[in-house]
Amino acid sequence: MNFRSIFRKRTCVVVALIALTTTAVHAAVEPAPVSTSSALLQGLLGLGMVLVALAAFFWFLRRFSPGQSVAQGAVKVVGGVMLGPRERLVVVEVGDTWLLLGVGGGQVNTLHTLPRPEGYTPAAPHLQTGGLPDFADKLKALLSKRQA
Repeated sequence: MNFRSIFRKRTCVVVALIALTTTAVHAAVEPAPVSTSSALLQGLLGLGMVLVALAAFFWFLRRFSPGQSVAQGAVKVVGGVMLGPRERLVVVEVGDTWLLLGVGGGQVNTLHTLPRPEGYTPAAPHLQTGGLPDFADKLKALLSKRQA
C-alpha cells in the first residue's frame, strides 16, 4: 500500500463522518413552526405592558414632581387668565405687593403694580378647582355616612 491509497481511504472516512454529523445537526436544529396568532398576541401584550409602564411613570411624575409643593415661598400666584393660545395675564404676590404680569411669546412683562388688598383671603383649594371637593373631604363624608 502506498501513501496515496491510505490518505484517500482516511479522507473518505473523514468526509463521510462530517457529512453524517452535519445532517444530524441540521435535522436536530430544525425550527418549530411559528403560529401567527401567538406571535401577534405576544407583540400586543408587550406593547400593552410598555404603555402601562409609561402611564404609571407619567402619573408618578405628575403626582410627585417638585414643582407641585404646597409651600411656594416668597412668590405666590394669586390667579391668572388665558388671553389666547400663548398669552395670559397672571397676578403674582411678592410680599405685600401684587404684580400684574403679561406672559406670552417667551416674554414676561410687568403691566401694573399694586399693594395687596386689605382683607384679602385666598380661596380654599377645592373652590379654585370648580367646586370639586378633594379626596379627604369625600372620604370623611363617606365614613360618617357609614358609621351613622
